[in-house]
Amino acid sequence: MNKCSCNPFMNHNSYHIFFTNLANPLKIGIILELRKGDKNVSELVKELKVEQSKLSHALTSLKNCNIVEAKKRGKERVYSLSKDTIVPMMDLIDKHAHIHCKAKCKFKEK
Repeated sequence: MNKCSCNPFMNHNSYHIFFTNLANPLKIGIILELRKGDKNVSELVKELKVEQSKLSHALTSLKNCNIVEAKKRGKERVYSLSKDTIVPMMDLIDKHAHIHCKAKCKFKEK
């Protein structure tokens, strides 16, 4: 029987929480907006056309998983993607999609 050499900190629940964050359309929208550059809540509300309360809830969830980072700039918080993990992961996803998906990974938009 093979023993898993997986990181003991990444159990089933950790994967579930992480990928649930990435499967949410609003959270993906936030991630894609932040990929363009750092933004505060007002800028994200304007770009994503969503209520501030929904956005703040989604940002808290993304921040708890260290997908996004928040820094204070004056009285506001400015959000950015985690440069150590999420930015490289997105680059890898883009590379994978470019090489392997092409027309095969299409799905219906809502």
